[in-house]
Amino acid sequence: MSGLMDKAKEAMGKSSGGSSSGGSSGGQPSGMEQQADNPIGSAAQTNPDVFADKRCVIGIDKATDAAGMGDKYDGKIDKVADKQLNNKIPGGQGGSSGGQMGGQQVSPRLLLPPIQNLTSTTVIDLLILISFFALLWLSQYLAAKVIRAGILGPIIAGIIYGAPLANILPTEWQNTFLALGYIGLILLIFEGGLQARLDLLQANILLSVCAATTGIIFPIGLSFLLLYLGFGYGAVETFIVGAALSSTSLGTTFAVMSSASETIDFSQTRVGAVLVSAALIDDVSGLVMSSVIQSLGSVSDGGSVNLGWLISRPIVASVAMTIVTPVLAKYVLAPVFRRVLQRRLARYGHRSNIVLMILVLCAFVSIAAYAGTSVLFGGFLAGVLLSYLPSTQNDNAPEKQCESPEEQQEAELPSFAETFEHYVQDVQRYVLEPLFFASIGFAIPFLDLWTGSAVWHGIVYTLLMIVAKLVVGVWIPLWAALSPPSKAVEHGGEARTSVAASRTRNSRVKAAVSPGCLLGMAMVARGEIGLLIIQIGFNSTTYLSQAAFR
Repeated sequence: MSGLMDKAKEAMGKSSGGSSSGGSSGGQPSGMEQQADNPIGSAAQTNPDVFADKRCVIGIDKATDAAGMGDKYDGKIDKVADKQLNNKIPGGQGGSSGGQMGGQQVSPRLLLPPIQNLTSTTVIDLLILISFFALLWLSQYLAAKVIRAGILGPIIAGIIYGAPLANILPTEWQNTFLALGYIGLILLIFEGGLQARLDLLQANILLSVCAATTGIIFPIGLSFLLLYLGFGYGAVETFIVGAALSSTSLGTTFAVMSSASETIDFSQTRVGAVLVSAALIDDVSGLVMSSVIQSLGSVSDGGSVNLGWLISRPIVASVAMTIVTPVLAKYVLAPVFRRVLQRRLARYGHRSNIVLMILVLCAFVSIAAYAGTSVLFGGFLAGVLLSYLPSTQNDNAPEKQCESPEEQQEAELPSFAETFEHYVQDVQRYVLEPLFFASIGFAIPFLDLWTGSAVWHGIVYTLLMIVAKLVVGVWIPLWAALSPPSKAVEHGGEARTSVAASRTRNSRVKAAVSPGCLLGMAMVARGEIGLLIIQIGFNSTTYLSQAAFR
């Protein structure tokens, strides 16, 4: 240690001895004092290119502290500094005693590699993060237990910690949590695609279209009835607000389905299939309306846009992906996977599934984004595609023993849904999904909602928008009433057939009331697409006022 300090003093003495010894006027320190304070200052001015790579140049005392205040690091520091001097300093000769730099001798220990600052995170930052995540989980648990709506807890936590109320989280943290939350939303939709039943989706596609159309028309129509005719808002302004509230939150839909019951998997039921399809159609239509609203902003600024292409692009892209994905999966990808890849990837188990899931999900999300449709729709199709790839075994067929080790490996290949549940579901459910709902809370102008007009206008409009989505549930019992009677009751005489058919129809309608109520209440939720539409209308156009935005 003492040897290290002696070498430093010797180097600094030589450096100061090579400079002018005269003092400067006006109370300025002499050249010797300047070089004693900064022994490499003049060297940096003489050779600025040497220090262009932003290498860390620190005093010998700090270098000794960073090395642990021990003589055992003496040799290592010498070697590193010698190499730097030989490689970086033109004409300089490195050594343990120092090198020549611009006519001055500088200790090689003064040049060290850059050291990353690892002390930027303070205790306060850590406590804020810990308390935020603790409030996320606690609020979700309490909301699920008290009002059976666990997704409201993270939204409240986002309001408290975000910009609407206390603004405890810095803006860059909120943006980061917003991105992580959107990843959680995509994973939530992807999980729904993995568990979706294609037969139910295909069998109820017409019912889903009717439900989705009703869920789009009624909010916009009732918005014109109340806002335009009742409150005196503008026509375009009313359309923007109605369009924002016509889209159903796809993420909230899947979250409600996954937490509605511990014994029933609603994704495997008819009402679940209709709900997923209707929410997807609403999502695509919301994206179309967001493009239209953004084009209105361009028109108001004096620009020209191709309105027909803006409207048709998301629709064409969605329909094309809906048609191409099943065809590609059935006739190309599934045969290749089952004959070539499944047997070879079985030895890697979940690891191979994870890699395929990441690749397929990223591919579909990118295709959907660049094609002009919703990335959530792309995530859902990615899950549907992966669920179709592996060969399925008939549960009703008698079990047979595998005849070869390859067949044994193929039989033990886990499904993509099992891999997701084993490796991803916990992170998605307890970290990423709460962050998504907290990011919704970040965007709610909470303090601006408590003016007199905003309160009573908001209450009336909220009730009207709830009714506008509850109407969607009427289609389930209506469909049961309009569907033809079963063939079993058509045998026998006409009177007996009509009575039996009437009883059967009445029983079907009564049985469809509860699923209809569930469908209507699940469609009430608004979320990510609605926020996108209202933000575009407020920031990109001049039609939406502050009162309508609140």
